[in-house]
Amino acid sequence: MGLSISFLSIIMMMCLLFPDLNVVVKSATTEYTTLIYKGCARQQFSDPSGLYSQALSAMFGSLVSQSTKTRFYKTTTGTSTTTITGLFQCRGDLSNHDCYNCVSRLPVLSDKLCGKTIASRVQLSGCYLLYEVSGFSQISGMEMLFKTCGKNNIAGTGFEERRDTAFGVMQNGVVSGHGFYATTYESVYVLGQCEGDVGDTDCSGCVKNALEKAQVECGSSISGQIYLHKCFIAYSYYPNGVPRRSSSSSSSSSSSSSGSSNSDPSTSTG
Repeated sequence: MGLSISFLSIIMMMCLLFPDLNVVVKSATTEYTTLIYKGCARQQFSDPSGLYSQALSAMFGSLVSQSTKTRFYKTTTGTSTTTITGLFQCRGDLSNHDCYNCVSRLPVLSDKLCGKTIASRVQLSGCYLLYEVSGFSQISGMEMLFKTCGKNNIAGTGFEERRDTAFGVMQNGVVSGHGFYATTYESVYVLGQCEGDVGDTDCSGCVKNALEKAQVECGSSISGQIYLHKCFIAYSYYPNGVPRRSSSSSSSSSSSSSGSSNSDPSTSTG
C-alpha cells in the first residue's frame, strides 16, 4: 500500500499528544476483560469490493477459534492485494476457557473502538488482539506503547529494594518459563510476558528493558504496568499481604511462582 509510517508509531504519537483519546480504562465483569488501551490507525479501509472486510472477518473468526486451544496464535488472511496479518495472545496464567472468553470479545471491541481501520490493537488485562494491513514498516520490539503507574508512593520504606529483587527474579523466571512468569516476593507481585513468537534471549532483553522503564517511569509508585511492542510487565505491592487471586491466576502465597510457554499450552499453568 506504499505506507511508510508504522501503525504502532502512530499510537505512540497520538498517546503523547492526545492521551485521553487513546487510553481507555474501564471496569469489567472479570479481572481479565478490563480494557487497558486501544490503538487505532486513522486511515479507514478503502474497500468498495468488500474484500478487506471479508478478509478481516475471516481472520477474526480464525483467531477466536484458535483461542480455545492455545494462548498465542498468528495468521495471515486475504489475497496478495488484501493481505491482513493478525494475532492474539492471552496472559499465560489463563485457562483455555478464560482465554476464549477474553479473545472472543476483541473483534467486537476492535470494531466498536476503531471501526474499519487498516490497523488496530486492543489490549485487555488478560489478552490482546493486533491486526495490520500489509504495508506498514515494523518498529522495535522495545518500543513503549503504554504505561500506567499507581498514584500511591511509598519512598523510603525499603519497597524499592524489594521491588527490584522481585524484578530480578521475574526476569530470570520469564526465560525459564519460556515467555511467561508470575511470582510474589515479600508482598510484591510481579508478572511478565513476551509475545509468543519471541525467543528466550530476546524475551529476557525485552523484559529487562520494560523493568528498567518501570523503575524510571513509576519510581516509588506501589504499582505499575509497562507495555512494550513485544512484551509487558506488571507489579503491585501489597503491604498487608498479596490477596488471593482467582483460579485463573497465579497463587498468592509469598513463595508462589508460575511459568508457562506462550506457544504450548500443554506445558502452561492455567
